[in-house]
Amino acid sequence: MAQEGLKRKLTAILSADVEGYSRLMGDDEESTIRTLTIYRSAMTTLIQQHRGRVVDAPGDNLLAEFSSAVHAVTGAVEIQRELAERNTELPDERKMHFRIGVNVGDVVEEEDRIYGDGVNIAARIQEAAESNSVFVSQSLFEQVKRQSTYKFEDLGLHSLKNISEKIRLYKVIGDLPSHRLISSSPLKRHASAAGVREASIAVLPFEVTGSDENQQYFADGLADDIIVELARFKKLFVSSRSASFAYGTQGIDPRQVGRELGVKHILEGQVRRLGNQVRISVRLINAQSGEHLWAERFDRPFNELFDILDELVSRIVGTIVGRVEAADMAEARRKRPEDMTAYDYLLRGLEHQRLGGVTLDNPRKALMWFERAIAADPNYGSAYAWRVCAATWLPNPDLDENMKYIQKALELDENEAEAHRIMGSIQMLYRDFEAAEYHHRRAMELNPSDAYIKARSAAFYTYKGEPTQALELIEAAVANDPFLPVYCIEERGVALFALRRFEEALLALGAMPFQTFRSRCYEAACRVSMDDQAGARKAVSKVLQIHPTLTALEFCQKETYQNREQISHLRDLLLAAGLPK
Repeated sequence: MAQEGLKRKLTAILSADVEGYSRLMGDDEESTIRTLTIYRSAMTTLIQQHRGRVVDAPGDNLLAEFSSAVHAVTGAVEIQRELAERNTELPDERKMHFRIGVNVGDVVEEEDRIYGDGVNIAARIQEAAESNSVFVSQSLFEQVKRQSTYKFEDLGLHSLKNISEKIRLYKVIGDLPSHRLISSSPLKRHASAAGVREASIAVLPFEVTGSDENQQYFADGLADDIIVELARFKKLFVSSRSASFAYGTQGIDPRQVGRELGVKHILEGQVRRLGNQVRISVRLINAQSGEHLWAERFDRPFNELFDILDELVSRIVGTIVGRVEAADMAEARRKRPEDMTAYDYLLRGLEHQRLGGVTLDNPRKALMWFERAIAADPNYGSAYAWRVCAATWLPNPDLDENMKYIQKALELDENEAEAHRIMGSIQMLYRDFEAAEYHHRRAMELNPSDAYIKARSAAFYTYKGEPTQALELIEAAVANDPFLPVYCIEERGVALFALRRFEEALLALGAMPFQTFRSRCYEAACRVSMDDQAGARKAVSKVLQIHPTLTALEFCQKETYQNREQISHLRDLLLAAGLPK
């Protein structure tokens, strides 16, 4: 009877406390309480901004919960950065350093309180955490690794006090750079600014049926390929991968997805692979009414997968657009792999590539699988292109070697949009802006619905000295995909800086879901340009919280403006703001 009122749920739990709290209280009790009260208020504000709530705050401890693991980690990192900024205003002996542990677990909820192992583990992780750091459990890491904007260090298995089993811990060690396959998770979702497009579709990530969860790489790769094939049709708007995959596979309301992505149709699917056989079940749904327009199931040998894709794409386009003539195709299709083993290896590599530099082990494994795909089918252009992407995550990538691989990719398949995008980026690093522009334009022609390609092309045009064109592209990209990675969204602020529209640039950068060291650098440059020296120095302080060893020289070497005077001017502004030389 006593348990009838109890409610169980799965939630993300944040536990924080002050390192050396007893010493601080012993030295100056009143000052410590004042600082703690101010810091706790700042923490509460950030927790609420990231859709969390404070559950309890006894003594120097704070306990909070979040409905999303992604928001819990982002909130934890933002708390540490905010408190580090506040600590710069205090003498060393009065600085207040927090340790934060984050876990996902089952809890018992009673009124506004939560109890259980999930809470206990979060508290023990917090005790194991270093000062000014965020440690997370493996259960939380597994939930955020596909959408993480941070790099993690695997700390191995740890024995925690009063916890029977060892728990693998991870430490947040910094921000990720730009990533092709990652989507953001906005704090607020809104209806698409473009409205619902008439001939439009979003392909949601496919579910894996059966007990083999290791086939998720195959399900994700299949959905990716359907998106790319559909994008060849000029009359059809296809929501990009980052937008569609932001919704996951569980508890999806097609009408909500349709409103937020501005699409009239949703494709859902399930996949099962047993040996050399595949079973693919798909449903085309009217996103406005929720009505199922049709459903289809394919049971075929794995080596007939691309025939299934052709049939599926033809039926989808025929339903949404009607009869399609040759002129309605955006471009010719990509070349199929000659060996299906190579295709399987490519999808396995993409599974690790999606995780990017979340841990350094991922790009190494991705590179291994892409090289296996090349060995299995030396004529498979996509494998060469993705190998270049994986190599760029590793320390000291070889630019000349990457150029050889991307040249080979385009030699084998001139219709691979991703290969053209990569080639455009590499040509820019060689400072051949004419060739870079050709490949960026070609990538957009081959896949006109791909918001990520538009956003990365926007970055190129800012560097080329055409920030107005960059703004047009980034606005089109954001209209197509409200879940673009933050590294794409920040290009709006960079383009406005290049146009010397500094106040607008600050507004654009400030509207980002969270700040990167690059966005803070451009904020500092804007503020110096506006004679706001105090604001510029504060921005630089926040830069160094994110990237403690960054120098103006290192930053500007990666800002590849065609006009070298622009690079020198940016460096001078950052030096004036206080960034080390």
